[in-house]
Amino acid sequence: MEAMILEKITHLKVDKNPLTKVTVPDPVPGKKEVLIKVSACGVCHTELDEIEGRTPPPRLPVILGHQVVGIVVDRGADARLFRTGDRVGVGWIYSSCGTCEFCGKGLDNLCPEFRATGRDADGGYATLMTVPEDFAYAIPGVFSDSEAAPLLCAGAIGYRSLRLTGLANGERLGLTGFGASAHLVLKMAQYQYPDTDIFVFARSEREQEFARELGAVWAGPTEAVAPEKLHAIIDTTPVWKPVVEAMKNLESGGRLVINAIRKEPIDKEYLLKLEYPSHLWMEKEIKSVANVARRDISEFLDLAARISIKPEFQEFPLKEANRALMELKERKIRGAKVLKVA
Repeated sequence: MEAMILEKITHLKVDKNPLTKVTVPDPVPGKKEVLIKVSACGVCHTELDEIEGRTPPPRLPVILGHQVVGIVVDRGADARLFRTGDRVGVGWIYSSCGTCEFCGKGLDNLCPEFRATGRDADGGYATLMTVPEDFAYAIPGVFSDSEAAPLLCAGAIGYRSLRLTGLANGERLGLTGFGASAHLVLKMAQYQYPDTDIFVFARSEREQEFARELGAVWAGPTEAVAPEKLHAIIDTTPVWKPVVEAMKNLESGGRLVINAIRKEPIDKEYLLKLEYPSHLWMEKEIKSVANVARRDISEFLDLAARISIKPEFQEFPLKEANRALMELKERKIRGAKVLKVA
């Protein structure tokens, strides 16, 4: 099969082509696995974290990609959930132990043996991949392959983030950073909380304008003071500045949910600006999002199909994965980026 592989940890400032196109043997599904012919794979900021070593793969080389859509073309001897020809998706969660206290509570995202697609196991930047059948999801027919791919991570993790805010209808919601995940959060929040006003903080005027086009009542730069205090804010950025800036915009008792698997090295300038009276006093709260659970993906796919949440996206051929990654690094973003594989 053809694949774009990561062979070494590097930095995109000095290496603009971190992935190498290769031909490797086709994977063979295990007893309870399915073999997927990949048709599309979303490009995520987490891939930048893997390439640059902030969340390094445990082994190299590795095939990145965890927003995968394709067709089941083979299955292991004990795999029964899908038939050949079924269209399925794979998200960030590749597997978990299934027996620990967290898995028992439906919190498999917190499992000590959590394995990530495209990091701990080969992912979708390839023409074929395998996955345990319990961690594959039927794709609703209303979505094209490229529409479905970003829903599997950007959409599902946004769904989890929105749930963790504890927001009530009519309360004000803020989004800081406006890329693949945040623009989907805005769409689902408009449906789930029809009386809620949404405020967006983004560093580029292009992203701010995009947010207003989608229905944000206000959009401004990251360091702006919103016209009203916000009951909840979701941070989808990889840096520290938006965390500190967001806290000053929270209403008393408000919650900031950080939707990021990693933050870049600590920005001491901004941590020194963290002031207890204006940022944390009055029972303000910070909560992180860890990975994504299976229920998040399945529930969000059902919701997205029911209310027709479809992402904005740009397509790239698989061989141009490096260009898509560089555009993401350089913040050339309008919605999501998707590799068209087959």
